[in-house]
Amino acid sequence: MRVFAEEPRAPAAAGRRDGRLSFRRVGERTVIDAALARSPLRLLTPRNHGRAAWAYTSTLGGGLVDGDDLRLELDVGRDACALLASQGHNRVYRSVAGCGSEVVADVNRGAFLAVVPDPTVCFAGARYRQRTEVRLAPGAGAVVVDVLAAGRSARNERWAFRSYSGELVLWMSDRPVVHERTLLDQEHGPVAERLGRFDVLCTILLAGELLHTARTSLASSLAVAPLHPRADAVEQANDVGDALVVRLAAVSLEQALRTVRERLAFLPELLGDDPWARRP
Repeated sequence: MRVFAEEPRAPAAAGRRDGRLSFRRVGERTVIDAALARSPLRLLTPRNHGRAAWAYTSTLGGGLVDGDDLRLELDVGRDACALLASQGHNRVYRSVAGCGSEVVADVNRGAFLAVVPDPTVCFAGARYRQRTEVRLAPGAGAVVVDVLAAGRSARNERWAFRSYSGELVLWMSDRPVVHERTLLDQEHGPVAERLGRFDVLCTILLAGELLHTARTSLASSLAVAPLHPRADAVEQANDVGDALVVRLAAVSLEQALRTVRERLAFLPELLGDDPWARRP
């Protein structure tokens, strides 16, 4: 396993910490041919048994604090296969000015990218914004998962953050296909009351012709799935042509993660290894 620590460079804009990852196809496998991580961002690249190259994000201190502003740029080369995950939960601490993170990925022709981080957990008083933008070339494919947990319920911090903003943007062949934003702000009313019994919100995106079979199968199964009163999980799917957006609300994190893995059961075969079998 390689760990890419901070690389000295000229100072970035105040509070901004940039990172970069470049994936390239070499023979039958994908390799990481360039990596940069500025503190507090860290990048880990464990070995796996498949054809994909894996990268995991982490932060020094175990979470984001006031003023942190991370941006990670990915370049997935032609016919390459890449996985971006995280070493643990994305913890966001109490902040006054807020903090944020952004992932911007270019996925070239014939390439595939899976972005499957661990859940985001915002502590009481946190202000957090995140943005994920994926730009797919013709013939490329992508899976993006975003899971937001209620917080530290055992400490009476259920949906107790000040504000959360999550943005998802998908471009396909220079055409905008998906652009949505989730905004949860206590100024609009108590978040815990508005979300009721649900402790997790999740979005799953499947995009590109490469995932046509998986998208069709998932959309069909959700379309006929019965909705039971007081169900532990409620799902909705929106087909937008070459992309499928699935939204999920669950009563527990365990239920949400189990559902995500069920919906993405095809992913280990596509990557050649199981990304949920272990963590670096």
